Amino acid sequence: MVESEADMAVDSNSASTSRIRRRRMEVFAFLFLTAVLMPALAVATVGTWGLTVWIYQIINGPPGPPAQR
Repeated sequence: MVESEADMAVDSNSASTSRIRRRRMEVFAFLFLTAVLMPALAVATVGTWGLTVWIYQIINGPPGPPAQR
């Protein structure tokens, strides 16, 4: 089967468009991860730790030397 030059040009253009689209999606994924997901995870982690310490201190009292008798 012999492809015509027009068919090969369409395939080449399609491959080029596919590479450009893939590159654009990779840049979008990188920006989403760095600008949205990582800051959200950092805030969630610190918030979870703060809530954990707060609940611990409600149950066991604040840190410090033991109360004197």
